Amino acid sequence: MDKIRKGDEVIIIAGKDKGKRGTVVRRVSADRIVVEGVNRVKKHVKPNPVKGVVGGVVDKDMPLHISNVALYNAGAKKADRVGFKLLEDGTKVRVFKSNGEVVGA
Repeated sequence: MDKIRKGDEVIIIAGKDKGKRGTVVRRVSADRIVVEGVNRVKKHVKPNPVKGVVGGVVDKDMPLHISNVALYNAGAKKADRVGFKLLEDGTKVRVFKSNGEVVGA
């Protein structure tokens, strides 16, 4: 079970985009994620009429290392660490370390 998943709201804690918030779009690998609107680069794209690509300069979100982001706790309005807890019915859930609330609830 991963501490940061697709769809989670995260805050950047290190790097050129420190302090920005965004949603996790996808997991590239076990330790890299793509966050919407963060770590943007300009990419030069060649036109490809077969695929319908016009070409030119486009903005692209690049992967970040998972250690540079932290889950955003909307209740506390700050970055927070994540732990795991077993509920009475046997399901495993993610909880915020600061206040014990279930993530995504």
